[in-house]
Amino acid sequence: MTDEHYEDEQDAAGSPGSRHPMAERFRGYLPVVVDVETGGFNSATDALLEIAAVTIGMDDKGFLFPEHTYFYRVEPFEGANVEQAALEFTGIKLDHPLRMAVNEDVALTDIFRGIRKALKANGCKRAILVGHNSSFDLGFLNAAVARNDLKRNPFHPFSSFDTATLAGLAYGQTVLARACQSADIDFDGREAHSARYDTEKTAELFCAIVNRWKDMGGWRDFND
Repeated sequence: MTDEHYEDEQDAAGSPGSRHPMAERFRGYLPVVVDVETGGFNSATDALLEIAAVTIGMDDKGFLFPEHTYFYRVEPFEGANVEQAALEFTGIKLDHPLRMAVNEDVALTDIFRGIRKALKANGCKRAILVGHNSSFDLGFLNAAVARNDLKRNPFHPFSSFDTATLAGLAYGQTVLARACQSADIDFDGREAHSARYDTEKTAELFCAIVNRWKDMGGWRDFND
């Protein structure tokens, strides 16, 4: 599928006059923040161990806010590689009795179901992944979708919003913890490298950047 196809699709979905401000703000896309914890850096061979997603909402003044969090611990797929260094970095213990992990298809199916509800509520046609170094998260997400032959993936397959880049522009910081500090967002380093925590902090950061741009006059409401 070409980039031009998706551009044409979203031009039609997010054209001016939409009843939903979120759809108008992002041309028919709904930002959904995603973070994954993995068994390594290779999305084709290394395990997906945790995944979290946060849908983004918009208030009646046009400001964004983190809306709903989905989080799953994931069982490594059959034959998956898990590097010991990755486990030491994330602190994940695969044999912990309270880990309560599920298969990839269970996690993704539930997350996608929630995202499709958010798409409908916001009048959007497709989700766009927001991540800190987003190509990494999108790569693992797409690999898991392909492995499980999931047909209703709500995400754009190759476009994303990268908060490392956006934070570098807005705050001069590209590390998540430092960018959050610059944005006056509390960040506990002891909680970092949990997919749920990192996703929720990335969602706060994304909203802070977009809302700051609006406050500075960089985005006008459609009814102004």
